[in-house]
Amino acid sequence: MGVLTKKPKTFKVQLSDPNKSAYSGGDKVAGRVVVEVLEVIRVSAVRLFGIGCAKVEFSKGKLRCREEIEYLKCEEVLHLDHQPTDGPITLRPGNRYEFMFGFELPQAGHLVSTYAGKFGSVQYYVKAVIEKSGQPYAECKRYFEVEEPIDVNTQELMTPVAGAKVKKVTCMFIPDGSVSMVARIDRKGYCEGEDICIDAKFENNCSRIVIPKAAIIAKHIYLANGRTKVFCEKLTSVRGDHIISGMCDVWQGEVLHVPKLKPTILGCDIIHVDYTLRISLHIPGTEKLILELPLVIGTVPFNGLNSRTSSMSSQDGSATSSTCVSIPSSPPSYSEISQDNHIDSSFIPLLNDYDEDDSPIFMRISEYHLPPPPAYTEQN
Repeated sequence: MGVLTKKPKTFKVQLSDPNKSAYSGGDKVAGRVVVEVLEVIRVSAVRLFGIGCAKVEFSKGKLRCREEIEYLKCEEVLHLDHQPTDGPITLRPGNRYEFMFGFELPQAGHLVSTYAGKFGSVQYYVKAVIEKSGQPYAECKRYFEVEEPIDVNTQELMTPVAGAKVKKVTCMFIPDGSVSMVARIDRKGYCEGEDICIDAKFENNCSRIVIPKAAIIAKHIYLANGRTKVFCEKLTSVRGDHIISGMCDVWQGEVLHVPKLKPTILGCDIIHVDYTLRISLHIPGTEKLILELPLVIGTVPFNGLNSRTSSMSSQDGSATSSTCVSIPSSPPSYSEISQDNHIDSSFIPLLNDYDEDDSPIFMRISEYHLPPPPAYTEQN
């Protein structure tokens, strides 16, 4: 019966810059592998691996779907300073052994940012392995973050985004008017900590009281074995005033703060993370009216060279509808009726976007002791 060998007292990977928050394409990952032993050990090699891969795993009925893509794979045999050649190494108790290493990451555009999601991940790590007689004896890992830069100051991401939606409302199959919205934001690209300023107009031509809302939505898409899994989350939101029948409400620079978010995942064939600004009108008793404007969450913040005023005057902004969207001047509004605006900044799975105070409400003018709203002509 052989004698059991004790595992190393210390065996860890240390990075040269432990305070570095993230690496990007072309950066050098360097550091040392530290080893201390409790007994004399003769090792055949100390190997270092740099590994990065995307993995997806989810169930579709009885089918287990798995997929993996490799983005980084490097290997080297480490040496002590006084022993630069390959060959057995004798490690003795009371000594601290440091094996230096360093390797370059692939150039920008060949990596995907670190990501951890419900059904998949993108991870990068350094793994060190001590071998005895050509077989693994002990190993350790050190994970590190990769963040591929996304500059929101590019022409594509600086372009305004706009859209419009109309919905006909019915009550027991009887026409009950319509609701509509037009909305616009200054640009497509934003970073953590920035404010999205929303210009929008909501019109309520049905008999019910409607509620405008806006939220940042993260859409996680996982692909494996030809199947797709989608998971959506509402990250932060803002609510407007109730809009009574025959009235409208206008948002002029309504602010939605961008919380701490991972950047948009680009360039991965099995994991996509897309963001949208979802603007909606809650209509009691029927499906809400929803308009989604695409967002890209970047890593290089807006530099402020293009002001909000200049971007608002631009007529070249892309729109999600086929017509040019503008925010016309509004007819008289009773927006002062409700003062219950609030921001819900909690991280909420978008499984059911129902709010307790969104119960069906139909408009009765007498309840508010207000005169009927003035007539006005709807602009086409």
